[in-house]
Formats: sequence, structure tokens, C-alpha cells
Amino acid sequence: MFNDWITIGGITIHGYGVMIALGILAAFFLSEYQAKKYGYEVKHVDNIIFISAVSGFVFAKVVYIFVNLKQFFADPSIVLSASGWVVYGGIIGALICNYIYAKVERISFKEYFDLLAPMISLAQGFGRIGCFFAGCCYGVVTTSRFAVTFPVKSLAPSGVPLVPTQPLSSFGNFVIFAILFTIYRNEKTRKYTGASYLILYSIGRFMIEFLRGDLERGFVGSLSTSQLISIFVAIGGILYFISIYRKEK
Repeated sequence: MFNDWITIGGITIHGYGVMIALGILAAFFLSEYQAKKYGYEVKHVDNIIFISAVSGFVFAKVVYIFVNLKQFFADPSIVLSASGWVVYGGIIGALICNYIYAKVERISFKEYFDLLAPMISLAQGFGRIGCFFAGCCYGVVTTSRFAVTFPVKSLAPSGVPLVPTQPLSSFGNFVIFAILFTIYRNEKTRKYTGASYLILYSIGRFMIEFLRGDLERGFVGSLSTSQLISIFVAIGGILYFISIYRKEK
């Protein structure tokens, strides 16, 4: 909503970027703390976070371009757009890259995924606050008293009452973080943390999509691209959860 915070010379500090940075830093410090607490190598945690940050941004942009090919061919400069991202692309890309990293380093991908899954939600919670400052990922028009109206120069339509999807998404991610953090603290349920993240996030994302108003993100039939991906991620998470449960029997 108020994205341009401070301008010094020709450099402007944006609220969106600040929140992304805060999310990464919060995830970084808490991940290191958790690694030391539960006996994991901090160097691997640091490497995984770095890989996640880089591959996440790259794949989020690549998937955005893929679902907006016509717009990309008409104006390739959308690659440089601050709002052109698909979160699922970043998540899936980061998981793939870190799976490869785990294989190369001969460490347990599952154990580190369980350890760091809560921090993914933590970072996403801060990220959605950044979306609110920028006005991206905005909601549909509403007459609710809880509507938010964005000013001129926001990425959202200005002067129109909209569903505050960004704060709702942020709150949901923080709730998921709290749930996953609690799951991981219990030795008996710890092994389900990564699977629980896949299930909980995909359910929340599927639901919030009904309230999103940025329709240019693409649809497959009556479902948005993110809703379709959510279905597959939820199914994958459930199957992953069941496979873990069966191994214990």
C-alpha cells in the first residue's frame, strides 16, 4: 500500500523488498537456531537457505513467464517486473534444487525438509506483507467493511474497495508456521512436518485463490493455475504423509 519508503539519491527502498529480506533473515536465524538445537550441521542449513533463495526467485519468475507467454512475447520486459512471480514455481524449484544438493552432499533431504519446512511458511508470511505494501496479489472487489482501498501507483487497482487477500494470506502462513513448529517440537510427529507443510499450504492457497482479483495469472478451465497446482501438491503431500506413516508400522 505504501511501497516507496525512502528515496536516497536515485535509490528507493521498497516495502516489498524489505519484507522479503526480513522473511529470509527471520528464516535464516531461526533455522540456524533449530539446527544447533536438534544436532544438524549449520553449514548445510545455510547452503539450503541460499539455494532456496536463489532457485526460488529464478523458478518463480520462470513459471510466471510460462503461464504468461503471450504477454512475455509481446513485452519481454515483464521479466524485470517486481510483481511477476509464481510462488509455487519458487517452492517446487527450491525443493528440486535442494534434493539434488542433498544427494550430492549425502545428507537426508527429508530430515532437513522437516527441519526447515516451518521456516518456509515464516518467510512466506513476511513476503505477503510485502505484497500488501506493493499492492500485488490483490483481492476481488467487495462491499465488506473489511475492504482495503489502494492508492495511486499501487499494483492493485486504485480507489476500489478490495478483499485484503495479502494480510489474509500472511496470517494464514504465520498460522501454518506455528502449527508446523509445534509438530516439529514433538519427537513423535516430527517426521510429518514436511508433508504437513505441503498439505496445509496447498489447502490454504486453493481457498485464498477464490478471493484473488489479479486474473491475469492464468486459468485452466474454471481453476486458476495456482489452484490446479495446489490440487497436485495436496495429493502429493497426502501420499507422502501416508508413506511415512506406513514405514512406521
